[in-house]
Amino acid sequence: MPKNLFNRYIWIVDTIRRHGAITREELNRLWMDSSVSDGNPLPRRTFYNYRNAISELFKIDIECNPSTFEYYIDGGDPHAESVTDWMLNTASLSNVLTDARDVADRVFLEEVPSARQFLSPIISAMKEEKTIEFDYSPFSRTGVPKPVRLEPYFLKIFKLRWYITGLNVREKTIKTYALDRISALTVTSDRFVMPPDFDAEAYFRDSFGIVFTRGETKKVIIRATPRQAKYFRALPLHHTQSEMIHDRYSIFTYHLRLTPDFVQELLSHGPELTVLAPAELRAMMIDNLKQSLENYSKNEN
Repeated sequence: MPKNLFNRYIWIVDTIRRHGAITREELNRLWMDSSVSDGNPLPRRTFYNYRNAISELFKIDIECNPSTFEYYIDGGDPHAESVTDWMLNTASLSNVLTDARDVADRVFLEEVPSARQFLSPIISAMKEEKTIEFDYSPFSRTGVPKPVRLEPYFLKIFKLRWYITGLNVREKTIKTYALDRISALTVTSDRFVMPPDFDAEAYFRDSFGIVFTRGETKKVIIRATPRQAKYFRALPLHHTQSEMIHDRYSIFTYHLRLTPDFVQELLSHGPELTVLAPAELRAMMIDNLKQSLENYSKNEN
């Protein structure tokens, strides 16, 4: 597909979503003011062709209200929409950065681990339900990489890193692996059957990040400063987050399993928050803070 055509699809989806509902005339006016038009209008037949292509390619249905003749995007499966949104946002960002070449020395990006070379074969293996083999070198392990044979169930991105979760064939347990710690990946000819009762979205529902534990869900209560509260409102720590606003602080409540990832996330916010409950989590926070203080004390001596 020509890049310019793909960019036009993205522009149409993004414009309709931002407006909620829009007539074809208004869409055409905005189209003429955009860089994707090349100065040419958007004919009715071309728009209908783009509309059909968007439905087929992105599974996004652009509907028309017969009373107002306004076009809108019909809601669908929430998870499928989130995947599509992520893809469209990434593509849109790529277009913006491409247009910013003239000021490249003033645009700074965070360097992230690359896993592009593994995404395509893993997705193919998931679609064809074939096992994969790779060597794995976790940060906690030194020496020779560990060979892994995996039935790939689902991919997840967390804090700019890609992870693959599936059944470790040799250990008969479900495990998660960071793609940037993988090497020598191959797709085998051996097929597997995805368990019909396995819910990929529910697997991490009660956890923070990518560490899974079978422990029970806990009610977590955190007191946050007004400044930190604004951050949590913009970027909730977990989908169960709720807030009670007070004059000088906010109380945030969560329902999730306690994992090392979650403890490290709370510690990263320093004195801006205080864990009120449960006692188990308070103890974990205190132990970590004591260890950090001891480390600094040792350095002073």
